Amino acid sequence: MNRVLITGANRGLGLEFTRQLLARGDRVFATARDPEHALDLANLATGHSDRLTIIKLDVSDPQSIEDSWNEVHRHTDALDILINNAGISPNTPGSGGSEKLSRLGTLDMSALLNILRINSVAPIIIAQGYLDLLRNGRSPKVINITSVLGSFTQRTPAHGYGYSASKAALNMYMRIFASDVLQYGIVSVVVHPGWARTRIGGANAPLSPEESVGGLLKAIEGLTRDDAGRFLDWKGEGVTW
Repeated sequence: MNRVLITGANRGLGLEFTRQLLARGDRVFATARDPEHALDLANLATGHSDRLTIIKLDVSDPQSIEDSWNEVHRHTDALDILINNAGISPNTPGSGGSEKLSRLGTLDMSALLNILRINSVAPIIIAQGYLDLLRNGRSPKVINITSVLGSFTQRTPAHGYGYSASKAALNMYMRIFASDVLQYGIVSVVVHPGWARTRIGGANAPLSPEESVGGLLKAIEGLTRDDAGRFLDWKGEGVTW
């Protein structure tokens, strides 16, 4: 049984990670910015109260990150997997929208800094904050949800500034992190989940959340020290930087 922390677990891929990890018998700490309104997580908790703990976490707030650590530490002294899943896109309510994040001429400094704060900086601060619990884990892994839009070679002009830049920054933060923590036996990777039908991916995406997360979990199970710092897709295949 793995002990797993998932950020942004109240919807989309985070919620599906929670479902599938519970189904295979893992112990899950599922975070949400507003747990009182995370009704799907609450429904899961009714059937898995012994293995699912819902944790309040606003990834953009350093105090909230510290408070979440304190709550998780009340239940366990170790984590085996951290899944940095929380993130926003121009379609996310409150992000500033595509005009401020994507279109030259209307780019907005506050909106651009906000998406970097949530998509790029928050994951490395969370990983740093939970490092002690990860060091106590069994073959610990840090999984960071990125996108091919953060790849310099695969990005297309059809996608705007904010989201692509935030994922490219995440990739670099986590590539450096991976080299720093391998000495503790922690394997950290960035993974592209495919174009999945989530709030970020949209209704026309070809992959279901079930397919995406199922593939990702298989890839995660197969990770070794040699994979540390790699950029992988949902099938476990390498992605060019």
